Amino acid sequence: MIRILFFLFFSVALCAQPNLDDEKQLKSFFDTSLLAGNAYQWLDYLTNRIGSRLSGSLGAERAVAWTKAELDSLGLDRVYLQPVKVPKWVRGSKEFALIETAPGVTFNVPITALGGSVATPSVGLKAPVVEVQGIEELKALGSEQIEGKIVFFNRPMQADLISTFQAYSGCVDQRYSGAKEASAYGAVGVIVRSMNLRLDDLPHTGAMSYGDQAVSKRIPAAAISTNAAEKLSSLLKLEPALKFLFRQQCKTYPDVWSHNVIGEITGSEFPNDIIVVGGHLDSWDLGDGAHDDGAGVVQSMEVLRLFKATGYKPKRTIRVVLFMNEENGLRGGNAYADNALLAGERHIFALESDAGGFTPRGFSFDCSDEEFAQVVSWKPLFKPYLIHYFEKGGSGADVRPLKNKYNVLAGLRPDSQRYFDHHHAENDTFDAVNKRELELGAATMTSLIYLYDKYGLAVPSDNSFAR
Repeated sequence: MIRILFFLFFSVALCAQPNLDDEKQLKSFFDTSLLAGNAYQWLDYLTNRIGSRLSGSLGAERAVAWTKAELDSLGLDRVYLQPVKVPKWVRGSKEFALIETAPGVTFNVPITALGGSVATPSVGLKAPVVEVQGIEELKALGSEQIEGKIVFFNRPMQADLISTFQAYSGCVDQRYSGAKEASAYGAVGVIVRSMNLRLDDLPHTGAMSYGDQAVSKRIPAAAISTNAAEKLSSLLKLEPALKFLFRQQCKTYPDVWSHNVIGEITGSEFPNDIIVVGGHLDSWDLGDGAHDDGAGVVQSMEVLRLFKATGYKPKRTIRVVLFMNEENGLRGGNAYADNALLAGERHIFALESDAGGFTPRGFSFDCSDEEFAQVVSWKPLFKPYLIHYFEKGGSGADVRPLKNKYNVLAGLRPDSQRYFDHHHAENDTFDAVNKRELELGAATMTSLIYLYDKYGLAVPSDNSFAR
């Protein structure tokens, strides 16, 4: 057994050993992206001319039409739309909130409705406040201390974690499930501290869920800015009987049809081996979705354009997928995987960019040890571009449904320290994206796609897509 494993790892290292041709090809991708790239101008149009792209909105449909037209202009072998039914939630007029410490003594604070929330009464919702650090505290307090109150979830992102995505994961449950859990104890509303490491006055929205809770039991939920959360918490210590008032007029409509946008270059030798690169086309309605995920969309489109521009002809089919509805439903990613399953398609590799357009640091890989050994053998090719992070881990929400025991999934990992300053907030705008960082990310993605196209899987399999 040991001899077999040694032979396997030796074979991987030998067959996938990078060479001078690979170095030249990667340099060509980086040179072309930095000197004559399209990603930044594409992002300018997507964000400044189209703007926010919440699922079911006019902006989302304009983005579908525009990206399809741009992919058509690249001269790909095939460009098409894949129908997908998506939720339609509308924010309505701008939210309003204030803290009342005594009759006539009030402080206005910035809030934003969480995606999928119900509205407050038309005159607003006013009630006392109980502060908790997380969902687990609700049970300890019980209905006696929660009933008739607004629950204020104030657990911050953990600042001493270097991985900001780990910090985000550590507290996002209160945003996603807080309203459902609090209503079980009689709460009348929920206010959640924004998922943001910075202290500022920008509330950050995001998806929340009532699960299968009856509509009559649902309570309104909103995010409050980090500065306002600090203020509310301080005032509660001084005036525990203070009241909070907020008003939001959001509404959920029946699902509507939208589309994933797909373009591909057919492989010259192994057309049935499919490699996917993508990002999600939808965004929240605050800001214009430049980092989340306009950057990933244009970087993914740029991968195919760079192949064309440098004259590289892939051996395997390279497919860009611009997924719809990652933010509040993941309908696009699931629809794509379901269609792949029905068609019996063989996806050997999928790469997603959904962590912002900041300086690329590397990739995380969802794969076997044998496949990761091949990835590590390519690492020296990326060293001249200061790409050093090659770790096993997660990939991306939209490509995750494609996973089977044979293929490899990956996620681009840019520097994440500033990402949550913009995530789901009104400052996620084009001016927050650095042109050079965006272009470096596109070239980095193209390079990895090229290597998988050239060398394939370390352990080839004849199995079609299967979950």
